[in-house]
Parts: sequence; structure tokens; C-alpha cells
Amino acid sequence: MNPSVTIVGGGLGGLTLARILHTRGIPATVYELEASATARDQGGTLDLHEESGQRALAEAGLTAQFRAVVREEGEALRILDRHGTVRFEEAGGDGTRPEADRGELKRILAGSLPDGVVRWGAKVTAVSPGRLTLATGETVEAEVVVGADGAWSKVRPLLSPAVPGYSGMSFVEARLSDVDGRHAALVGAGSMFALAEGRGLIAQRTGTGTIRVYAAVGTADPAAAAELADRGRLLELFADFDPALRALVADSDGALIPRPIHALPAGHRWARVPGVTLLGDAAHVMSPFAGEGANLAMLDAAELALALAGHDDVESALAAYETAMFPRAEEAARLSARSLEACFAPGAPDAMVEQMTRFAAQR
Repeated sequence: MNPSVTIVGGGLGGLTLARILHTRGIPATVYELEASATARDQGGTLDLHEESGQRALAEAGLTAQFRAVVREEGEALRILDRHGTVRFEEAGGDGTRPEADRGELKRILAGSLPDGVVRWGAKVTAVSPGRLTLATGETVEAEVVVGADGAWSKVRPLLSPAVPGYSGMSFVEARLSDVDGRHAALVGAGSMFALAEGRGLIAQRTGTGTIRVYAAVGTADPAAAAELADRGRLLELFADFDPALRALVADSDGALIPRPIHALPAGHRWARVPGVTLLGDAAHVMSPFAGEGANLAMLDAAELALALAGHDDVESALAAYETAMFPRAEEAARLSARSLEACFAPGAPDAMVEQMTRFAAQR
């Protein structure tokens, strides 16, 4: 079987799929809205899991390139209460879940593809079975369509009426450029969580000389996230946090970015529709509190590519892929929802400390 695969979305999942298909001799084209792999900031740092993200990179033949950019020290974790008291600390560095900047992973994947495989700056405005319509008015015939186009996928409606629902938690993103200055000891080499009931400050060191800060606030209305992206207003909400923690927001550079957290229902699935499937956030967007989003997208991509390469017909391949993907995504989505609740529950950070202590003992 040698189908032509049309991929909507050039994020980590879509690029991983294209790369593994390329290594198996299956033609694929990626349609991506962004003008290039570096057209915008690609986000923070990711821990790549052995059984998912790292496995996908191995199938893509890119393990050496990945190892060249990882930061094993980025596995370090600190959990604090709102008073700045350290409740849990782990140095990390055992190499099982090394950190890599999202932008570096995207650069590696995009650079591994022949010219023309990714059509940058190609905005897909409509999708129907067997056809894409671009913003230019061009139509593209598509034998197999894969929606790798994120939470608000244009491909998903061909398969499912589900749309992501608001989680009740909003993030406000900030950045600190003084990565080795006054905040370095507080954040540590990896990630730091300072938690209280319904609120938290999360900081993450990247490989680009910055610290990403996420102020998490429970609010019933996702539209309220925009109001939180005011430094003075946000600091008022964290008035009872230690001054050193509040300084992560007060000293941040540039504008704050609101990011309401949405998720599809755990267990989201669909009946088989000929020639169409989804991967990553398009299939199972969830909160970031299981650390599974990018890992699952890349694993989805690997398993879909291997199914297409290993079956005699497209429908058998898509059915096999979805049969394995649905329960895996449901388990991760339920873990993500539980972890979000634990992080901001009454008594926080007690539940997260207990959870991470248990995980550390198991490892």
C-alpha cells in the first residue's frame, strides 16, 4: 500500500507523521498556516517520555539529533507552598524524561523533511472528505486526510461534533530574561510549582536563556483570562504569596499572555469515517498537568505511520491506529484531569507532593 497522505497542521505531531512516512517511502504533504518553522515563538520546554515522544523520534531516525539538544538537568522539579517553603524537590537527570525546547524539536523535524513536503503559509479554510480548500481558493484532492491541527481542528467536524470545553482554570504566561539572576535559585534547573487552593505560579527554565512563568487562576469564565493579563490585577490575586514568588510576575518582561485551558471529554472517540483520522490535540486535547500532550501527539504520529506502512489497505490501517489510540488517550486525559484537580485542591500542594513522592518511589 502506498497512499498519499495529506496532513493538516505542521506542529510536532504533523511533522513527526510526515517524517516517519517519508522514511517508509509513503508520500505526504503537510499544510501549515505558519510561514515557517520559526515564524513565531514555539513555546516552552517539553519532557520527552521514553515510551512515547522518544519512541517516535527513534522511529523517525532522529534520536541522535534529539540527544544533541536535550537538557537532562531540566528534569529537576521543585514543589513549594505559597509561603515559598520547599515541600518536594527532585534533582532529575536520570535521562528517562529529558527536557528539550519545543522550538528545537520542531527545527529538527522540519529540517529532516525534503523541500516541498511542508507547504508553509498554507491556510486551510475548509475540509470535506477527500478535499481541502485553502485561503487562496485552491482546492487539494486528498486520498487520506489527517487532522493534526490542534484543539480547534478544522478536520475534527468530519468525524465528531465534540468541541473542547473550558477546564475552569486559566493560565497567564509571562517570561523572564534574567535566567541566571535573582530568580535562578528559586526556580532551579527545571520546573518549579508554587501552589495554593485555586491558584499557582509555575516556572520553567528553557534552553534559550529564559524562564517561562505561568500564573494559574481558577475562574468560571474563560473570557476572564484576558482580564487577568494585567500585571497589577494578577499580582493582587497572589497578594498572599511570598514576595520572591510574586516577583516572578512583577519582574517579567513584555506583555502577559492569557491562555484559558480547554479539554475534550475524556474518552472522546468517533466511528470510522473512510479516509480521515486525527492525532494529537485534534483528537484528545487535555490540560497540561499530565505532561502528555506533545508526547501523545508524537506517539499517535508514529503509530499511524507504522499502521499505514504495515497494512494492505488504508481503512484497515486507520482502524488499527484508532483502536489502539482511543484507550491510550482516554487514560491520559483522565490522569490529566485528576492531576489538574490535585494541583489546586484545598490543602495544595499536599496532593501534588503526595503524588510526586509516590512516582519517585516507583521509579
